[in-house]
Amino acid sequence: MFGEEYDVIVVGGGHAGAEAAAASANMGSKTLLVTMNLQTIGQMSCNPAMGGIAKGQIVREIDALGGYSGIITDKSAIQFKMLNKSKGPAMWSPRAQNDRMRFAEEWRLALERTPNCDFYQEMVSGLLVEGDSIIGVRTSLGIDIKSKAVVLTNGTFLNGLIHIGEKQFGGGRAGEKAATGITEQLTDFGFDSGRMKTGTPPRVDGRSLDYSKMIVQPGDEKPEKFSYTNTAVLTKQRDCHMTHTSALVHDLLREGFNRSPMFNGRIKSIGPRYCPSIEDKINRFADKDSHQMFIEPEGWNTVEVYVNGFSTSLPEDVQFKALRSVVGFENVKFFRPGYAIEYDYFPPTQLKHTLETKLVDNLYFAGQINGTTGYEEAASQGLMAGINAHLKINEKEPFILKRDEAYIGVLIDDLITKGTEEPYRMFTSRAEYRTLLRQDNADLRLTPMSHKIGLADDKRMRNMEDKLQKSNAFVKFFKETSVLPEQINPLLERVDSSLIKQSDKMFKLFSRPKVTMEHMLELDAVSSYVHDNNLNNEVLEQAEVQVKYSGYIAKEKVNADKLHRLEAVKIPPGFDYSKLKSLSFEAREKLTAIQPVTISQASRISGVTPSDISVLLVFLGR
Repeated sequence: MFGEEYDVIVVGGGHAGAEAAAASANMGSKTLLVTMNLQTIGQMSCNPAMGGIAKGQIVREIDALGGYSGIITDKSAIQFKMLNKSKGPAMWSPRAQNDRMRFAEEWRLALERTPNCDFYQEMVSGLLVEGDSIIGVRTSLGIDIKSKAVVLTNGTFLNGLIHIGEKQFGGGRAGEKAATGITEQLTDFGFDSGRMKTGTPPRVDGRSLDYSKMIVQPGDEKPEKFSYTNTAVLTKQRDCHMTHTSALVHDLLREGFNRSPMFNGRIKSIGPRYCPSIEDKINRFADKDSHQMFIEPEGWNTVEVYVNGFSTSLPEDVQFKALRSVVGFENVKFFRPGYAIEYDYFPPTQLKHTLETKLVDNLYFAGQINGTTGYEEAASQGLMAGINAHLKINEKEPFILKRDEAYIGVLIDDLITKGTEEPYRMFTSRAEYRTLLRQDNADLRLTPMSHKIGLADDKRMRNMEDKLQKSNAFVKFFKETSVLPEQINPLLERVDSSLIKQSDKMFKLFSRPKVTMEHMLELDAVSSYVHDNNLNNEVLEQAEVQVKYSGYIAKEKVNADKLHRLEAVKIPPGFDYSKLKSLSFEAREKLTAIQPVTISQASRISGVTPSDISVLLVFLGR
């Protein structure tokens, strides 16, 4: 069946695996995607949504690099919101509700349309290793498939164990069996492994809910989209709804705590800090009488509903009784109860920045196997692993994004340098240069890099160059064009901004906090310029950000340049830190374990102090 050798084998068809397969195949590698179920490629295992705070920026970065997640999200979206619009543009984060079935279907069809991408449905039970290098995989049927590189994207399937109350059974997702064999083999190779936990809420029948008792959560009046390509903008949207738990609901849930795997010791692993279960929220925030619940439809036509905010592993009878006491849920019918799942992961300090393992050449890890949580975080790692697997086997320079270049760069550097003992989720606060890493400029930052390595196509590059040229020219227009008091003062008065007495440059007036692009478009000169040059909303948004935040952007670029100077100071591979007695014991221990590539990376390791960095700089002659 598999007489030929593949360039790249991707194990797992979730968000990480799908992006990895697409990237390596689109760059020219003959790729095989092996998954336990071809019907669940790109499955939204938890909530039917993409994006959100910082996660939306990651999806736009994936799209700018030539990945598929943004396109798939746009094609299957049922609602769009730009979060944090009341704050500065560094905080604006796109989020979409999606049709779960269409999302998975679009992913499957996109991969089937991708040249060089083959498929095989079976469980991978082992890895083929020769010396220190991967040479392929072995399936549960005993079939050996040879390849030059392997990307593991096993999600929650490695020895997955599902918990509902006191019941537990093996599985990687509801109704799907766990994957076995790989963890044991990797630990035999010398890898450290651990266990993590995540959970999901009940799915319920929307026909049994009383939406009139809930608060409507509509999408944006003028919805945007994720992809920089020509995907369609939503013309109709489905509403979400919001309700709350109550003291009564909490009391009913507490009745089952003695049967909860979280509290009776059955679950020993750590769950996601920023997406806790309802029982964890009640326990940790005992002073709160209520918590928000967001009622999210699973698609355009299905009646299945996702109960966001009610993730739980309590017994199913406790879940049902408590949920029936929530306003609007008095007659609720379950599709299936919520559950928790424990699974194996491998601390990511065992990886290089390319996501290649340090112990086995040409073996890459991406997604929840690295201790992350979230579709977006997984997809971005899959994309980078697929890119770097292709580059490595073709003896090309690795593709590594820096912390000031992308949220993806922050994510991977955090994992490799700091590791994680709990499911890692991206936040804007994790990025030192978030004014540079906005959702509106991901294409300007990343498409030229991706085009250079052969992933982003010529059309993407032309679109990016057109946007850059038009937005720069528009900013120049504001800098060079003056406006008379009689033209601008009525507008300034309306927004309660001080009036001018003589003509002034538009750039200066546009920079005022209360003056927006919509206000500037009321000026004939501006509206005529926009019409004559056929400027779209992306150009308008980019120009507005450049005008209003130019000072902040310039300041962050200066700080980023300082970081680059430390990035240029390389540490020799295999450096012996034990001979530097001036280093603290903790620094020697952690530097030896992580083996940072640059002084900048070394400075970000927890426990390595500025004085330790000074010692290293002196020793390296800097």
